[in-house]
Amino acid sequence: MGVLNVTPDSFSDGGLFLDPPAAVARAWAIAEEGADILDIGAESTRPGAEPVPVAEELERVLPVLEGLAGYPLPISIDTRKPEVARAALEAGAALVNDVSGLRSGPELAEEAARAGAALVLMHSRGEPATMHLLPPSADILGDIDVWAEEAVARARSSGVSSQRLILDPGIGFGKTSGQNLEVLRNLSRLAQSGFPLLVGTSRKSFIGSILNRPADERAWGSAAAVAAAILFGAHIIRVHDVRAMADVARVADAIAGEGSRE
Repeated sequence: MGVLNVTPDSFSDGGLFLDPPAAVARAWAIAEEGADILDIGAESTRPGAEPVPVAEELERVLPVLEGLAGYPLPISIDTRKPEVARAALEAGAALVNDVSGLRSGPELAEEAARAGAALVLMHSRGEPATMHLLPPSADILGDIDVWAEEAVARARSSGVSSQRLILDPGIGFGKTSGQNLEVLRNLSRLAQSGFPLLVGTSRKSFIGSILNRPADERAWGSAAAVAAAILFGAHIIRVHDVRAMADVARVADAIAGEGSRE
């Protein structure tokens, strides 16, 4: 899954693709670099980020979707808002990537169900604006276990088929660096739910903590985390450096004996 942020303030590439023609060009480059899914987000969820109004999020993302007629990959809309999800699905998106895990209500899941779209449910603690200020969870793996059961139940009750659900343990998002490593080491625990797993480690701050490098110098650390995530059970990896990470994923799949999982 290749990341396309049409935001001014995303932690890694904010502002680079805010202009719709630049975003469309980057989307085609992501496809050419070997991605299987394009994930477009118009609201930053980095630590400390403030919410974006619905109208502004739509103003950022709809021109990009309109410019991707004939695009060869499934498109995911990274949003917490049902209004944005509905508009994006009507404009051709096939997947909704919800970093709130439906904590704000059933409406987003209802939009996915109505469109027959896939739905990613991600674990997070708190809101982006304040999640980095929360005290650490006493049992992050237990928290994720409970969250997964509840989030899946909410999605199902809103009409989303189990066959269209994907779980994301939410690397970052209110977790300490040590807890992020713990979550990665224990991905098989979440995989026991039977749902495909999406994992986003790309350029995250826990890699920066290990390497003492800024976000734009974390490609090698991201590669290690991507390979580990696949070996521990991830089915989809969400990345910025698509060409390099596509190679990492193919080799990690081959080592895991799952090279035919494409």
